[in-house]
Amino acid sequence: MRYLRQIGIIFLICYISKIISTVIPAKFPSNVISMILLFLLLITKAIKPESIRDFSEFLLKNMAFFFIPSGVAIMDEIPFLLNKIHLILFILFITFVCSFWVTAIIVETMMKRIKGCEEVDHE
Repeated sequence: MRYLRQIGIIFLICYISKIISTVIPAKFPSNVISMILLFLLLITKAIKPESIRDFSEFLLKNMAFFFIPSGVAIMDEIPFLLNKIHLILFILFITFVCSFWVTAIIVETMMKRIKGCEEVDHE
């Protein structure tokens, strides 16, 4: 019975987010709304983590299984992707450089903050 309740909570959140995505004027994916809604419910403690823990752990353990349909769909689009390989590689390069740059800035900023905190502690 506990598992059914946990599944029900997750599916109810998904259903509510589907309704929200049809109501709002902008096109916004319902699965993203679901994650935001679940995050807000957990932060506000309207839902306790224990009330969805078992089903969430099941989903996380079997996450690879849920990628099979998208992997098959990508395999169907190989000819299209090969025609656009130069654009895909360009996008991958740009995102790599940007993420590397942002990570470097964050690490440098955090190192300065940590160093600043250590200097304050020694005084």
